[in-house]
Amino acid sequence: MKKSLLLVLLLFLVAPASAQPLASYTNLQNELMVWNRGMIHKMDYMPPTYIQVGRTTIPYLDNSRTFKIYYNGSVQQVNAGFTNNFFVTDNLVAFVNQKSLSVFDKGTIKHLTGIADQYFVQDSLIFYLDGLKNDYKVYYNGQIQQIEAYFADSQLSTISVSDNIIAYNNFANQFRIFFQGRKLAVEEFPVNAFKAGRNTVAYIDGDKKFKIFHSGKVREVDNFPPQSYQVGDDLVAYVTTDGFFKIFYKDSIYSVGFGNPPYQVGDNIVAFKDATGYLRVFYKGDITDMENYYPAELSIQYNSLAYVNQAGILRLFTEGETYEVTNSELTSWNLNYDVITYQIGQGMFKVFYKGQEF
Repeated sequence: MKKSLLLVLLLFLVAPASAQPLASYTNLQNELMVWNRGMIHKMDYMPPTYIQVGRTTIPYLDNSRTFKIYYNGSVQQVNAGFTNNFFVTDNLVAFVNQKSLSVFDKGTIKHLTGIADQYFVQDSLIFYLDGLKNDYKVYYNGQIQQIEAYFADSQLSTISVSDNIIAYNNFANQFRIFFQGRKLAVEEFPVNAFKAGRNTVAYIDGDKKFKIFHSGKVREVDNFPPQSYQVGDDLVAYVTTDGFFKIFYKDSIYSVGFGNPPYQVGDNIVAFKDATGYLRVFYKGDITDMENYYPAELSIQYNSLAYVNQAGILRLFTEGETYEVTNSELTSWNLNYDVITYQIGQGMFKVFYKGQEF
């Protein structure tokens, strides 16, 4: 996939079916525009110095480095010249002024701490070390909860945070998981290898057994540690110690091959190379054949996988359907959420989403 700087900034991120997509770009007059619910509006008179696009919000530093957030059809000015970093996810915007950490959530700003030396921002939560109160806290579902007391001026060193879940070894060397507003005692001994995804944590316990925490329950899936594993949304792809390629998905285990194939996990998608060299895609329990070879570059997000095949066709697998997006020579292309944006030549920009071109 070609990577190039667009002359026109075009970002297009789409929410689930229950929400409308957002897009932002700078037009030829250097005005910052927003696309929302099928309409284009002017968002700012000058191009931003930095911008990110989330599912429901567009935070940006304007031309004078004033921090602003577009949400629900309007722009809200947060502060002028103080914000030095910000992060946008599906549902939240976290921003940092010096070391002070705050969150923008559904139109409301909440200050979290005046000193945050360590923090993790994900779709539904923010996990952070409150340097003023000397404890670890989580912002979740509009509330702040204490998770662990700060211990001996040291930070937690083994942490994995994903969309709605936190896994970590605490200061007492016990393995804990924060899920659905509760801290769960999962193991009474430290876990040296673990990875988190939505609703899911895969880990190797102290006895070298491979276990998967999913939606509140722990399941032992193998007596031996895997050769490799990756975690997505409600799924874990892994290669067993004896060479079987398997996928755990919503409490079921699928045996999909043998050997140690190249594979990639992104949210709801597992792309892998089968024994014949074909590209195959696992999506919510079904497997689809895509190509008779395994592309060198794949882009995976949410329910979608995209790549340019050997015939020069930009192909998209999304929500179980396959589309040939375009066979035009591309200057650049990008997959965000389930939407492809692509550039042809120097000035033609297009968007492809759920079988429709815009």
